[in-house]
Amino acid sequence: MTVPAPRELPVCNPRTGEPDCRIPVIGPAGIAALAVRLRANQMAWAAAGPAHRAEVVKAWSARLLAQPGPVLDALSVDTGRHLLALQEMNALRGMVAGNAALATTALVEPPERPSMTPGIHAQSQLVPYGLIGVISPWNFPFLLSMLDTIPALLAGCAVIVKPSEVTPRFIAPLMASLAEFPELAGVCSFITGDGSTGAALIRAVDGICFTGSVATGRKVAAACAEQFIPAFLELGGKDPAIVLASADPDRAAATVLRASVQATGQACQSIERVYVDARIRDEFLARLIAHAEAVSLNWPDSRRGQVGPLIFSRQAEIIAAQLADAVTKGARIETGGVIERHGGGYWLRPTVVTSVNHTMTLMSEETFGPVLPVMSFRDPGEAVQLANDSVYGLSAAVFGDEAQALAVARQLVAGAVSINDGALTTEVFDVDKNAFRLSGLGASRMGASGLLRFVRKKALLIQRGRAKDMHALEENASTDGG
Repeated sequence: MTVPAPRELPVCNPRTGEPDCRIPVIGPAGIAALAVRLRANQMAWAAAGPAHRAEVVKAWSARLLAQPGPVLDALSVDTGRHLLALQEMNALRGMVAGNAALATTALVEPPERPSMTPGIHAQSQLVPYGLIGVISPWNFPFLLSMLDTIPALLAGCAVIVKPSEVTPRFIAPLMASLAEFPELAGVCSFITGDGSTGAALIRAVDGICFTGSVATGRKVAAACAEQFIPAFLELGGKDPAIVLASADPDRAAATVLRASVQATGQACQSIERVYVDARIRDEFLARLIAHAEAVSLNWPDSRRGQVGPLIFSRQAEIIAAQLADAVTKGARIETGGVIERHGGGYWLRPTVVTSVNHTMTLMSEETFGPVLPVMSFRDPGEAVQLANDSVYGLSAAVFGDEAQALAVARQLVAGAVSINDGALTTEVFDVDKNAFRLSGLGASRMGASGLLRFVRKKALLIQRGRAKDMHALEENASTDGG
C-alpha cells in the first residue's frame, strides 16, 4: 500500500510578502508515533532527577547560544527582524539558569511528617506529567516555545512543541541542535503543522500549554476538558498605561512608546491604551508624538532601524479596521496610521491616536500593532476605572511617584504591573504572576509555579499504629449519637 505524502503548507516571508518555503503538516498518526517514542524515554528522564536534567539542559543551551547562527538566521527570516530574534535567543540563557536553580529546590520532595490523624505519617511524591504539548504563537516563535518547554523538561516531562505555521523556519535547525544531545532529543521534539496538528496534539498528551488568541484559547480549553487534561493558557491583552501627574512627561512618553512598539506592537504585553493625567496631557502628548515621528523602519536593511514588518498580513487588516472605526467615531490620528508596503511586506509606523473613547474597538479589542490611543483623566480613581474597563487582565504599567504608582497598581485588574517602566514581563521570568479575566487560565508560567504546574503531588500515607479491622464497622449501642 502506498503511503500518501503529507500535506504541505506554503510559508510567507514577512519582508517580501511571498511564500519562500513549504512545511509538512504532521497528522494524527505521526504525532501518535512520536508520542510513543517520547513516552518511552520519559520515565528514565524523570528518574534521573532534577540536578541531572538541569545539567543536560544547560549544556544544550550553552552549545546553542555559542553557535546560534542557523537558528538565529532562520528566526530572523521568520519574523523579519534581526535584533529581536537575537534577543529571543539570548533570553534562553537566563531562563535556563533561573529554572535550573529553582528545580534543585522547588522539585525536592518534603520530609516525612506526622499527619493530624493519630498514628499516620505522610510522605509526598512529585510525579511529573508524562508528556506535555506546547502550542506557541508566531510573534515570538522561539521565546514563547521555550518559556513552557524549559520548565516542563526540568520538571521531568517529555515535550512536543507545535510552533505556529506562520513562523516555522527555525524548527529544523533547532531540532538539529537538539540531536547533538540524544538524551534531550529523546524527550523533546518540535513539529510542523496547522490547526489540525494542534488539535491532534491535544489528543496525544497529558497537558497543554497554549499561547495565543482568546478565540483559539477557548477551543483549546474545551478540547482539553474533553480529554480531561490540564490547560495552561496565556491569551490576549489590552494593556493599559497610566501616567500620573507626578510622572516626568518626556521619560514616560519615551518608555510608553518603546513598550508599545517593541516587536512592532506584536506582543500580548504591549501597551495598547494610554491614560494620562489632564494636567500633563498636552506636554506628554507633544513628547510622545515627537518620539514616535523619530522612529525609523528597519527597511530595507533588517540590521538597521527600529520597527520591523508586521509578521502576519492578516494583522494589517485588523489594525486598519480598528483605526477606521476609531476615525469614524471621532478619533484623530496624530501621526502614523497608514499601512505601508515595502518590498511586498506590511509596515506601520508608530501611530498616536487622540479623541478616543471606549466605544471604539481600538480601545476594547486587542490591536497587536504599534498603535497608541491616548485618553486623559481627572484623578487616579478615574484612571483606575478606565484601565479596568476591559475583558482582559494580562499586565499594565503606571508612571509617577513610586508610592503613588504602587497605590494605583494595587487597584488594577492585571497579573503584572510595571512601575515606571512598561512590559517588564518580557524581561523578568522569575516572578510568579497569573493572567486575569480573559487573558489566561491556570498557574503562573513564571517563578516556582512555572515548574510545579508540571508535577502532581502523590500522598504516601503510612500507618504506624494499628490499622482498623472489621470491629470498627460493628453496629452497637455505643455508636449511637443520642
